[in-house]
Amino acid sequence: MIRKIIKINKDLCNGCGACATACHEGAIEMINGKAELTKENYCDGLGDCLPTCPTRAITFEEREAPAYDEAAVLAAKNTSSRPVAAATPLHKDSQLMQWPVQIKLVPVNAPYFDNANLLIAADCTAYAYGNFHNEFMRNKITLIGCPKLDEGDYSQKLTQIITNNNIKSVTIVRMEVPCCGGIEHAAKLALQASGKFIPWNVVTISTDGRILD
Repeated sequence: MIRKIIKINKDLCNGCGACATACHEGAIEMINGKAELTKENYCDGLGDCLPTCPTRAITFEEREAPAYDEAAVLAAKNTSSRPVAAATPLHKDSQLMQWPVQIKLVPVNAPYFDNANLLIAADCTAYAYGNFHNEFMRNKITLIGCPKLDEGDYSQKLTQIITNNNIKSVTIVRMEVPCCGGIEHAAKLALQASGKFIPWNVVTISTDGRILD
């Protein structure tokens, strides 16, 4: 039959997983870091997933598709709690667990934030410290930024992320240069504004690639 159904542009998809969480019918899954409509008969065509997509990768189209099968959706909900899979590194030679990583680009809500250890890092730190992936990024969700180059304040976005998600811990990694104090300040403000008691620590990297504290 010809009916309205969602269409996902994989070139625009950033792999945040927000649409998969928003889809109450379970029609969308994350496969190889991209959202995919895996069950066309589960898609009701109402588009709850559209407003959650930060890159506007999801649109409507009218085409040949199986009819919406409400009975199958209800049966699936009764037999599975549809847990969100734990994040795993995106590549065997990397400890990166998710994409995007830029604070300005990352969504406020995403499945990978659930029960996450959060790393908030100044972007220069990964270049200054040689073993950054293994010592800091391993088993953490990574957010990066540069308070000197990026416009605006990170604290509001970070507050939303920490408040709206079950964050287990926060590690802040900054350079010793004064401008990096902005990212530390924003992270501390966000922790305070969230009203949550979350373990956190700050690590400072020297310009010659040493851990100072």
